Amino acid sequence: MKRSNKLFMSVLLTASLVFPAYSSDAEAAPGSSEKFRVYVEAVSKSAKNTVKSQHKARWELTENGFSTEMNEKQFNALQKNKNVKLTRVQKVSVDTAVRASNSEVNAAEYPSQQTPWGIKAIYNNTNQTSTTGGQEINIAVLDTGVNVNHYDLTNTVEQCKDFTRSTPITNGTCNDANGHGTHVAGSALADGGSDKAGIYGVAPDSDLWAYKVLGDNGSGYSDDIAAAIRHAADQASSTGTKTVINMSLGSAGNDSLISSAVSYAYSRGVLVVAAAGNSGYSQGTIGYPGALPQAIAVAALENRQENGTYRVANFSSRGYASTDGDYVIQQGDIEISAPGAAIYSTWNNGGYNTISGTSMATPHVAGLAAKIWAQNPGWSNTQLRTNLQNRAKSVDIKGGYGAATGDDYASGFGFARVN
Repeated sequence: MKRSNKLFMSVLLTASLVFPAYSSDAEAAPGSSEKFRVYVEAVSKSAKNTVKSQHKARWELTENGFSTEMNEKQFNALQKNKNVKLTRVQKVSVDTAVRASNSEVNAAEYPSQQTPWGIKAIYNNTNQTSTTGGQEINIAVLDTGVNVNHYDLTNTVEQCKDFTRSTPITNGTCNDANGHGTHVAGSALADGGSDKAGIYGVAPDSDLWAYKVLGDNGSGYSDDIAAAIRHAADQASSTGTKTVINMSLGSAGNDSLISSAVSYAYSRGVLVVAAAGNSGYSQGTIGYPGALPQAIAVAALENRQENGTYRVANFSSRGYASTDGDYVIQQGDIEISAPGAAIYSTWNNGGYNTISGTSMATPHVAGLAAKIWAQNPGWSNTQLRTNLQNRAKSVDIKGGYGAATGDDYASGFGFARVN
């Protein structure tokens, strides 16, 4: 697929976000006119259409359901309707508690390193100076947006869409005034720029689908995220291309809109890769959608050795010790580990930045998946996933709380690498 060289304007502000976590939507005071997001599930199509005539639909994610906005008075009145079920749409908020470092480089400056430690580690080559691979594979980055004008990303951009505006799916804009999404995209597929003097991601020949699903402050709604997941799957089907979805975001609880969207995408041949979360190192702390069996949950590795291997970061969320050694992915399991501490990558000001989190580990796996898929275009998403698991098994991780020989609740199957 040909890359788009079209440039898009991007507001160059700086902020920080490591791992979004779901919380309840802000509660309006009784009788307040302040509107909030609601998902309406009707018993029939006719009942749905009746409510739609009174409340403008934002996303129709189920056959007889849609999301909309209403105030407390409207919400309470509609709850009396026995033909509909109302659910407040979950809101995403930023959790910066485990943000380990921040070292910003201004725009127009060359990066201090072209192949950061995570890239060298996943390529298993300390002398790696550039990267290749990922041709004809799409990496959909669902995040705070992407600075698609960044010198090391602009040649990779194929789609740029905003799912957070009043008009759903705004084409040609995916502004990232936060930085997180731009950083994630760089680790997955930065191509060094036209002069090849910039930074490299894992699979620089991949096509970037930059989907803005979170606001500039790192918050957003689960229906926007679910809509973007479904849209990526539909786009993959309509274009006949292979697609990897990267979600460096998550929730403490399972959101039905997002979980059904992940199932929808996975059933249509899309590979879903998601951050495990930054709530470690206690057991049972993996966030959603990473905790879903249809998603690959990625743990974060540090650039230091322990017990002869890389070490799982303390902040990286863990699964359950009771499932150690079974090499079976169940709900709430870590699947693969990847570099996620002190990761240097592209930033939204046109420069570079170093931040930490499982959010940073996830695009390393998404990029690796794209690179492998490009080499094996006949594979299904399940065959690709099995290959990633086998690669991880061959590089066991024994460092960090809970890490042990074989499949464990801290590192999963291990560290999947190129070589």
